[in-house]
Parts: sequence; structure tokens; C-alpha cells
Amino acid sequence: MPADAQVLHTLYRDHHNWLQGWLRRRLGNGCDAADLAQDTFVRLLRAGNAASIREPRDYLATVARGLMVDFLRRRSLEQAYLDVLASQPQAEQPSAEQQALLLEALMEVDRMLVGLGRTVREVFILSQLDGLTYAQIAARLGISLRSVNTYMARAVEHCCLLQAGWQS
Repeated sequence: MPADAQVLHTLYRDHHNWLQGWLRRRLGNGCDAADLAQDTFVRLLRAGNAASIREPRDYLATVARGLMVDFLRRRSLEQAYLDVLASQPQAEQPSAEQQALLLEALMEVDRMLVGLGRTVREVFILSQLDGLTYAQIAARLGISLRSVNTYMARAVEHCCLLQAGWQS
């Protein structure tokens, strides 16, 4: 067995149960904890830096915490989407296939916006999803019109860079 694989095997053997318990206490769900523990080790495998880890539990907890935040944000977004769907008359609800496509699109938008600051993200959403004018956004958020322009430019630049495959 190659040295990197041996180190990863040892980390998994020594810390997987601890990590899964740590996640279960935070999530309150053993199945989700098991999935995220596996995802944490997959992330470690892909990073290829197992041999350089000095404090394995700290490192694993940090990676797992980030995955957990993403997981909970996606779950919250999905629940909000399902709540909106439930409030619609049955005749106006999209098909199951359309619902899946819409949810996938929402998740992609969420991934694009996650790198933005709170105010920049809020300005972008108010403009693009709620259809407010820049003046309305400025009034609602108590910021200047110039700030709204700056935040929108930053948001659009961020999304364009991500779309092009670059990190902003």
C-alpha cells in the first residue's frame, strides 16, 4: 500500500467514529452525520495532504464544519422552496421534473452567491429576484445609491468570474 494511502487508512481507522459522533451531536441525525463524515474523508483523499496533518481531529472538524454549513444551507434553501410550492394552488405547481430542475438552479445560484458578503448578496437578490430598483434597494437597506451600484457591480463581477471558471 502506498504511503499516502496508509496514512489515510490510519486516519480513517483512528478518527472516523469520533468524527461521525461529533457530527451526529451537531446534526441530531446519524444518517446525515455518516454521509458528512464520509464526505470529509473524500475531501481529504482529494486534497492529497493526509501525511502533512499534525492535528487530525482539528483538521477533520474544520473540514466537516464547512461541509456541514453547506449541507444545512442547502437543506434550508430546499425547505424554503418546498414551502413556497406548498403555498401554490395544485394546478399551478410545476411537474416533478420541473421542480427538480428549479431546485437544482436554486442550488447553483446559492453556490454562486455564497462567496459574496451579506450586504452585496442582499442587494443582488433584491435587484434580480425581487425586481427592486436601485433607489428602492438603497431606501430599504438604508445605504446610498452609489453603494448599491458598487455592490451590484461586485456581485455581477463575482458571478461572471465564477461562470468563467475563475475564483473572485
